[in-house]
Amino acid sequence: MLYVLIGLSLSLAGLAGLQFFYLIYLERMGREYKKRIHEVESHNRFLSRSLEEAEQQITDQNSLLEVFYEELKDEEEVWADVIDER
Repeated sequence: MLYVLIGLSLSLAGLAGLQFFYLIYLERMGREYKKRIHEVESHNRFLSRSLEEAEQQITDQNSLLEVFYEELKDEEEVWADVIDER
């Protein structure tokens, strides 16, 4: 009976040690996940700023093209009138 109790206590001590090391592993993984989430959020902010700058540049270029196209459209109509008069 004494050997059974010694075996049981050693088994329980081993199980407690296993749980302790697993807890340490989980805490380390939690820190790694938090670090990775921080990196991803930082990269997300960078990409959001880049996207906003690109959208602003596209908007500016579209407005310039619209102004330029309106000027060309007006000139084409003038040339069409000159050709019709001949």
